[in-house]
Amino acid sequence: MCGIFGYVGNSNAVPILKKGLKKLNYRGYDSWGFGLKIKDKIEIIKDVGDFERLEETPEIDSNLGISHTRWATTGEISKNNAHPHTNEDNGICVVHNGIIENFRELKEELLNKGHKFKSETDTEIICHLIEEYNEYKFPEAVRKAFLKLKGRNALVALHKNFNGLVGVKNGSPLVVGIKNNSGKEEYFIASDHRAFITETNKVIFLNDNELVVLEQNE
Repeated sequence: MCGIFGYVGNSNAVPILKKGLKKLNYRGYDSWGFGLKIKDKIEIIKDVGDFERLEETPEIDSNLGISHTRWATTGEISKNNAHPHTNEDNGICVVHNGIIENFRELKEELLNKGHKFKSETDTEIICHLIEEYNEYKFPEAVRKAFLKLKGRNALVALHKNFNGLVGVKNGSPLVVGIKNNSGKEEYFIASDHRAFITETNKVIFLNDNELVVLEQNE
């Protein structure tokens, strides 16, 4: 079991993600990490062990990001295996909860196409599957990649050239929060609404096989 938390808005994402991730530590606590969009690149910060080290995460100026707390299933406890995961050029970033039942089959296909992997996790293949559909707009690429996964899974994805988050689920939980902040909307997405309940009580529980796109004010 793992915890997912993402934010899109006009505030600094890092303190919001830190606060929310602490509330999800019951879902996993052997490693944690952040993926933050800064202009046209993605900054990854992750670590293993003591959850209190979250407070040492630098206050990077970003208003769009995803975070994750992990309980190791596929792959040992290590920084490489901690989420978020990225594709080879760090342009696509994913956090994931669940188990991809056809992981080995999909990884073999991707290896045969020349993809290179940095971790032992099943999650990392999602980034490479999305990359396979790079001729499509990002939400559609995520949709097509997700349809190839077998099992109970939920994920949130980020792209360096897309100003938003894409979330999709089947079996594993995913919930959206909406907050109106001085006429501008902020969005949260998490495995559990407790991650953002102090920010808003306006909540949408995604059904299985539903996908959501959260962009600035949209």
